Amino acid sequence: MRALSVFVIWVMCLSAPAAWAAGDRVALILGLGAYQSVPALDNTRNDASDMARTLEDIGFDVTLSLDTTGDQMRQLLDDFAFRSETADLALIYFAGHGVEVQGENFMIPVDAQVASNLDVQRQSVSLKQMLAAVERARKMRIVILDSCRDNPLGDAIELRQSTQAMVAQSTEQSAEQTTRGGGGLAPADPDRGTMVAFAARDGQVALDGRGDNSPFARALMTKMVQPGLEISLMFRQVRDMVLEETGNLQEPHTYGSLTGVPFYLAGPGAGQDLASAPSAQDAWAAIKPDQEEQLLALAELGDTRSMLGLAYIRLNPNEGRFDPAAAVDFLTRASEAGSPEAQFELAKLYERGTGVPRDEARALALYREAAAQDYADAINDLGFLHYQGGLGLPADPKKALGFFERAADLRHPQAQFNFAALIDDGLIPDKGPQDAARYLYEALRSGSSDVLSLLSDRPTMFKTATRRALQARLKEHEFYAGAIDGDFGPGTQRGIRRAYGIED
Repeated sequence: MRALSVFVIWVMCLSAPAAWAAGDRVALILGLGAYQSVPALDNTRNDASDMARTLEDIGFDVTLSLDTTGDQMRQLLDDFAFRSETADLALIYFAGHGVEVQGENFMIPVDAQVASNLDVQRQSVSLKQMLAAVERARKMRIVILDSCRDNPLGDAIELRQSTQAMVAQSTEQSAEQTTRGGGGLAPADPDRGTMVAFAARDGQVALDGRGDNSPFARALMTKMVQPGLEISLMFRQVRDMVLEETGNLQEPHTYGSLTGVPFYLAGPGAGQDLASAPSAQDAWAAIKPDQEEQLLALAELGDTRSMLGLAYIRLNPNEGRFDPAAAVDFLTRASEAGSPEAQFELAKLYERGTGVPRDEARALALYREAAAQDYADAINDLGFLHYQGGLGLPADPKKALGFFERAADLRHPQAQFNFAALIDDGLIPDKGPQDAARYLYEALRSGSSDVLSLLSDRPTMFKTATRRALQARLKEHEFYAGAIDGDFGPGTQRGIRRAYGIED
């Protein structure tokens, strides 16, 4: 990373190893079946209970709630949102009635008294609320909806006019609706690093199943326990399993773009030493050969994350598959398909001249394309380029500060720390100690071990006013109970570790 020369700044090298360690994964499992005003569902509570046991068996910290009311669901989501901030992976699984109303997806609690779509909107929990509950997890966020059932309400009709039709809807009728594309949920568009999985693709209806579990839940529980199975490939295999079981009548679908770091729900497979992988290149190089073949097949279908993984493998100089030119090809295809991470990685290759002739103008254009999609790494690097000049840009510290602030607001840990230091040094107009403390606190919550080390070992690099403001923020969130004096003694240090996620 580039370093600023005008003021003291600590540049943190954020590695991206594969995440899988137990204790860093939390899950909220909701199974709703005993509805009061809409038809009951048979398998949803079984699905949720079995899913909770499955996730616990592979190391998740699980909260299970059955037949949840609206108030309970909202409280559970609030609590889960706070817990998610110190987890690598936050996962929500919902089995119950989920419907689309005017383009937005809603999960209906068991006590909802719904006679119209307006009632659904007022009394239900939206997919947006579920996404908000996982959005601050450090590495990966997943919302799984085994709830893509038909909404018979239309736009304004009474539920009682359609209840009989809902009760009468058999598996065969659901399958018929699936084939013609009626009902179901609206397409999801989550933020980067978040995956939303539907039991059936948007506009289709999921089957409740004839056994104890839905086809989707059964496939998930079969695949997610397999060590060494990369998560994107896992969901692809779930899709194939459900298609086969339902005779192609139900097709699960995922939405969103995960980060380019491989992730294994059940941990590494035999011979995979993921804990020691210091970078995305090393983590992808550890993937099993059969899964690399699957990545190649998905890349041919246009999957940009597969292209990224293949590029990282070919950029690893310690691998026999080292081939920078092939990596450039994969990244170019992914960039042209709109992947900001691919644009950022390709920009670095053009900047260095790796696998491609050095081209500063092309590198700058790619950094800007990634930044235009709010890719924080690219925005942070553009800040350094503007601050000290580079890739043909003149030095413009004032413009650089805007990039640093934008990257910090996108929760880039390095940018959060650096911007806090800029504020502390008095270089940001209209921002003071409270703002610096907010960015430091958020950097801690984001899981930056570098920020944890610096605040633990060198707290006096920040002014007393900033240290006091950080103590106040720690106290506000009940991580600290001592005096607001700017002295980072044992109590404050314990509060800092607790905010990071370490309990003494």
